Amino acid sequence: MRGVRERFVDSPTSLGAKARARRWEWFQQAFPDIASMSVIDLGGRAESWLRAPVRPAHVCVVNLEKPTGTAPEWITEEQGDACELPEHVRKGEYDLVFSNSVLEHVGGHERRQRFADVVHELAPRHWVQTPYRYFPVEPHFLFPGFQFLPLAARVRLVRRWPLVHTPPEDRATALRVAMWVELLSRTEMAYYFPHSTVRAERLGGLAKSLIAVKTA
Repeated sequence: MRGVRERFVDSPTSLGAKARARRWEWFQQAFPDIASMSVIDLGGRAESWLRAPVRPAHVCVVNLEKPTGTAPEWITEEQGDACELPEHVRKGEYDLVFSNSVLEHVGGHERRQRFADVVHELAPRHWVQTPYRYFPVEPHFLFPGFQFLPLAARVRLVRRWPLVHTPPEDRATALRVAMWVELLSRTEMAYYFPHSTVRAERLGGLAKSLIAVKTA
């Protein structure tokens, strides 16, 4: 079963990797002058930018995890909550806000609204991606319809489903993992980003993820 997960998500030749490569192509098309931009990445990691096919002039990466301390000089790592940024980060000058698969993890409508407010405040442009709620296969757990099941059923699946990335050690951890993901609809994305173009990333003709894009 591990090979199944690698085929769909984890390996460099997986469907997920191909989707990410296509997403980067769209990103470059949307922001052709990215090489001269200062970018703030909410919830990202330095290693993701080191693997990316684009290199902005500078990237500030904000994550709840502690900085690695090994990033090159064009990447600044900051520890912080994307919904409640440290003041010195909030006061920075940025051309573009970037976020990939983070919005579904911040926790509820109020926190999602705070996240969106931060995005609008930080820069005139943004690229915010999140998995689509109504794609048949939940992308974190690779289980069909996982997001529509009662919480108790999701907890049981998290503990037993072999395609979970890291099986939880106990029920309490499984409960936290199951509640950690809240996928969004197109209506919600349009609400949080009313002046953006909401673009659908498709797989097999079905919307797999949504991207709120504002280019100016």
